[in-house]
Amino acid sequence: QISLMNDLGADTKGGGKSSAAADKVVEEIRAKGGKAVANYDSVEDGEKLIQTALDTFGRIGVYYICTAMLWLSELILISNLIQRVHLRGSFLVTRAAWNHMKNQKFGRIIMTASAAGIYGNFGQANYSAAKLGRKYNIHCNTIAPVAGSRLTETVMPPDLVASLKPEYVAPLVLWLCHDQCQENGGLFEVGAGWIGKLRWERSQGDIVRQKNQPMNPEAVRDQWEKICDFTDATKPTNIQESLQSIVSVLSRVESEGEVGANPTAAAASATSTSGINPAEAVGQKLPPSTFSFNHTQCILYALGVGMSTKDPDHLRFLYEGHPDFSCLPTFGVIPSQAAMMDGGLSSVPGLNIDFTQVLHGEQYLELYKPLPTSGQLTSEATIADVLDKGSGAVILLDVNTYSGNELVCYNQFSVFVVGAGGFGGKRTSEKAPLPPPQRAPDAVVIDSTTRDQAALYRLSGDWNPLHIDPSFAAMGGFKAPILHGLCSFGFAARHVLKQFADNDPSRFKAIKVRFVKPVMPGQSLQTEMWKEGNRIHIQCKVKETDAVVLSGAYVDLHAASGASPENLPQGGGGLQSELVFAEIGRRIKDLGSELVKKVNAVFSWEITKDGKNSAQWTIDLKNGSGSLHKGPYNGKADVTFAVSDEDFMEVVQGKLNPQKAFFSGKLKVRGNIMLSQKLEVILKDYAKL
Repeated sequence: QISLMNDLGADTKGGGKSSAAADKVVEEIRAKGGKAVANYDSVEDGEKLIQTALDTFGRIGVYYICTAMLWLSELILISNLIQRVHLRGSFLVTRAAWNHMKNQKFGRIIMTASAAGIYGNFGQANYSAAKLGRKYNIHCNTIAPVAGSRLTETVMPPDLVASLKPEYVAPLVLWLCHDQCQENGGLFEVGAGWIGKLRWERSQGDIVRQKNQPMNPEAVRDQWEKICDFTDATKPTNIQESLQSIVSVLSRVESEGEVGANPTAAAASATSTSGINPAEAVGQKLPPSTFSFNHTQCILYALGVGMSTKDPDHLRFLYEGHPDFSCLPTFGVIPSQAAMMDGGLSSVPGLNIDFTQVLHGEQYLELYKPLPTSGQLTSEATIADVLDKGSGAVILLDVNTYSGNELVCYNQFSVFVVGAGGFGGKRTSEKAPLPPPQRAPDAVVIDSTTRDQAALYRLSGDWNPLHIDPSFAAMGGFKAPILHGLCSFGFAARHVLKQFADNDPSRFKAIKVRFVKPVMPGQSLQTEMWKEGNRIHIQCKVKETDAVVLSGAYVDLHAASGASPENLPQGGGGLQSELVFAEIGRRIKDLGSELVKKVNAVFSWEITKDGKNSAQWTIDLKNGSGSLHKGPYNGKADVTFAVSDEDFMEVVQGKLNPQKAFFSGKLKVRGNIMLSQKLEVILKDYAKL
């Protein structure tokens, strides 16, 4: 063994200087017949360090950089000393050796990291940046050892430090330095006799020692395939999970004498290996769940999906004292999701799945009556179907929700289990929705989410930390917490409800969506809508990126008051109001452009007779030079008036004050009620009726 031992001899915080540490190791090497020389320069003096090796041995073949200080500090307090030693020091030593290695056409470089460098740890952002900040091209590898040392003895129990021998790390270094080893750019965790390779996931690795037996590089070499085998790889996400396997290795070595694969990885593999048996799972019922609520939960949900008091139409969903106070129809997903959130799927025979790999794929909701604003609901869930998609499995979960014995709503959750496919099941379901029509949307609504939209929506019961915890989101591969898919679902549904059903929840029948991409809180949602009879096809995008987030989607509506607007009687049926609207039409032809400038609004009228809808009229004083037509507006009117034919005539003849008609309930107004004053002025000024 020919070695240059460099150690500045500083303490764990980088202070002081001593030759004792390097001298001790040199003595041990020489005592075993090896050649060694000590060097006490800082790694910042890389040229001096390399020159000592050249002067002593004549060449540089391998060097192993292990710079270590433990200095807990938050990012804002990053120590310049740590960066000088870890980052700059590693670079300077490498640069000093580079040309010598290049000229002799051989070099091996081993860098050192730690679990904190790999997974991140509070106070060690500086350490992480230093250890993972450089890549070198001459077979440069990095190891993250767990071993007893001057560094670890300050933070680990003495008995654990004693068990974590450097001898259980060195053989890996020796193999990585060998000219037969072609590993390059690798990252390895090593300790307690276990070695695992990382590529932002971790192989199961292999134990290459036995109790009371020496560990040698030949054993590392012989098990190299297993150490680097990423079949059934695990994905540790924090230091605790990383160290758990090392501690478990020590325990099993002491108790069993011989250890096989990484026990933590093996356990994780056992839970993640999917065992899906559709014949056993389909038809299985989950434990029923109950949901108690009052107006508070209804209002909180409405706020969570973007409703606001700045829109007068929204007040009926936000104020319990409103005469038409209602629960948003899509609130129907909330009482039913307990079957998903409470882990009920884990109790189903035939569904041995890894629940960390479960994604929400599609959602269908159908209402059988408007939702109550308070009470207790009971949900019963059944596995409806299991599909084999090859790359994963799709589980269809049917949930029926009851108020007492009365069925209120039905949900179908479609969940995708990554990596659980290949069990030989059917691939498709008969419930695939049709794409939207191939034409420009009939209506488009753009609505901004807030920075706190996910934080607000989660209060309705979806507590997944993916939507609030930045570190948890990072584990899922997201830069920041994402918005709940069911929150975007609620936004899109209420856009349809307002645009095509005048915010009347009794018109809502069903909604189906497919979740495509995530939305970040603060982005704007753009809902595109196509009306085909009573079905509104929808597609939802992020306006800022044009990325589709909800697709294959539609909302089904009930016809207004038992009749579709297209099928309302077009004949007046002897309505007195026919003459009035004919006169308004003539005035618009004469003065339409002037009226549009003054009013800038669309008014819709619903005329009833004997309690039934008899006619609809649209006064458009917003577009072009104005217009009047019989029937509904193909967009969304700014104000909608509903009144009987008799009361309408009383108002226009001045026999019934419009305000009194409104407060007595004879005249109902939806939308921007203040615009009705403009219409009143126009009628008085231009059409004495």
